[in-house]
Amino acid sequence: MGTPRLPGGVRGRGAAMNLPRLGLRFLRERWRVVARLAGWSVLETGQTFLTGYAPARALDEGFLAGRTGTGLAWLAVAGLGVLVGAYGTARVYAAVAELVEPLRDGLVTRVVARGVREGDSAALSGLTQQAEIARDTFAGLVLVSRSFVFTAVGALIGLFSLAPPLLLVVGLPLLAGVALFAVTLRPLAHRQETFLVADEALAERFGAVCPGLRDITAAGAEARVATGTEDRIDAEQRAATSLARWGVLRVASLTIGGELPIVLLLATAPWLLGHGVTPGALVGALAYVTQSLLPALRNLVHGVGTSGSRLAVVLRRLMRGTLPEPPRRLPRPSPTPPGTPALSLTSVTFAYGPTAAPVVKDLDLVLPPGAHLAVVGPSGIGKSTLTALVAGLLEPQRGAIKVCGHPVPGPEASACRVLIPQQAYVHTGTLAENLGQLRPDPVPEEELLAAAEAVGLLPLLEALGGPDATVEPAALSGGERQLVALTRAYLSYAPLVLLDEATCHLDPRAEERAERAFAARPGGTLVVVAHRISSARRADRVLVMDGRTTAYGTHGELLGRSALYRDLVGGWTPVPSQPALALRDTDRVDAVAGPGLAGDGRHVIAHGPVGQVQAPGDLRDGGPLGGED
Repeated sequence: MGTPRLPGGVRGRGAAMNLPRLGLRFLRERWRVVARLAGWSVLETGQTFLTGYAPARALDEGFLAGRTGTGLAWLAVAGLGVLVGAYGTARVYAAVAELVEPLRDGLVTRVVARGVREGDSAALSGLTQQAEIARDTFAGLVLVSRSFVFTAVGALIGLFSLAPPLLLVVGLPLLAGVALFAVTLRPLAHRQETFLVADEALAERFGAVCPGLRDITAAGAEARVATGTEDRIDAEQRAATSLARWGVLRVASLTIGGELPIVLLLATAPWLLGHGVTPGALVGALAYVTQSLLPALRNLVHGVGTSGSRLAVVLRRLMRGTLPEPPRRLPRPSPTPPGTPALSLTSVTFAYGPTAAPVVKDLDLVLPPGAHLAVVGPSGIGKSTLTALVAGLLEPQRGAIKVCGHPVPGPEASACRVLIPQQAYVHTGTLAENLGQLRPDPVPEEELLAAAEAVGLLPLLEALGGPDATVEPAALSGGERQLVALTRAYLSYAPLVLLDEATCHLDPRAEERAERAFAARPGGTLVVVAHRISSARRADRVLVMDGRTTAYGTHGELLGRSALYRDLVGGWTPVPSQPALALRDTDRVDAVAGPGLAGDGRHVIAHGPVGQVQAPGDLRDGGPLGGED
């Protein structure tokens, strides 16, 4: 399954040089979130504007003019601005989360892909620490940079409104300080990375030397080892000194941009007052600098200067090496030659360990294209193991598996099958992004809507607001997540679909609709690990697994020659007082014993051990009849 993309496929140090470009692309792809973030931040601009403008008017038009009520009214306006700004800031955090989580998802996907592909030993650190550092640091950077921009705009507009000369006295040093800070960003990030590399090299050296001190002494290699260690210590010292020098420039930028304007306002106060600047305007200008611009610039310098460099270093490490686009979208499979089975298993045997009893033993199975197979049997008997073997997630100890003529495991076979497990995965992003993850190209909206209608997702799609609506996985029920995953599989080009209890959170009618949609999918072959015995009634063929032998045939054939299958089906026969038609099951099978049925009996379930029965209300998640959760 997929996750939102982190842009670009880059190589080695080129990743570092491309980080600004990749960041801009990341933001462009989420322009709606950025626009919403900017919209709420405008309220903060209004608050900043009133921070200096309202006190200035309170002095000039109120207190200094002898109108106390007017002065208090202007101060009340300033207080109202604080409340409005606080409301906007609260909404800003929600928008920031919509930027941060996709970044983290993309980084985690890259780390996992590299760990699986290259056996990278640093993958665990990337998942548990570095990805979280990137996420938290990125959130902080967005907050402080956004706050500085909108605070500066509000303050500069306020200064111009009070008296244009104030804009020159405050704006020019502010611009100079920000420019100096911007110039130091790239060198500072490079030197911070150099320091971290030197520190890691020294730690690695100590890790190798300390356990072998006895051997070093015995071999008389103290001087040689000490020389190599001293070189690494000197390298770290040089890196730390260089980092400190550039840190001084960061302090200088804060002094010029945030503190020099205060000195200039005080030094030029006589001149300003003599050229039409009112006392209130001068006080307002000081309020702008001390209460808004200086704190915002300090947060920017310390936040971006430290956290920004840290984020750049972490991203370079997470994106090091050859990193093509993660293989989230499957290619279109090559056409299957006529007469080739959609799935074939030859003497397949699998056990979880060399001394364990085989879960699957000498299994032979051939499915032609377009077949519909249901796999039933007691819990733990090997049904999910069988789908994992077909999907290539497990390898048999003996035997051969082919999907559309391609051996499993293999990239050709992987492109020809799609597996939907019981726990469906939905990622943060739009509904269209979730549904199109298994397609090499974006899915046309007409095709996407048709698939949603066929599988049963259309009501949810409309309730969420259409294909471009943002999906919050935690807000969806288990059944809704399964419908998203099922529609995603339906839209894929893979001819073989494996549903491993992928409808367990759906009610019987929704499950029937989804299975019939897959069975009618042009050129598609369906294998269903049955959650209810009604799934077996709908299938062309049924595979019964009992741990020792298997039985294969149609529903009618298995009723005649499989005692286990008869037991499963017989236990689901509806009681005379409650015909199956009451549950609207077209197969006339009481698929779920729901509460409130008079004389409701107990029922054998397809996923339980032989003879296991389940009391009324036996939805897998304990939900009410007809619900998805």
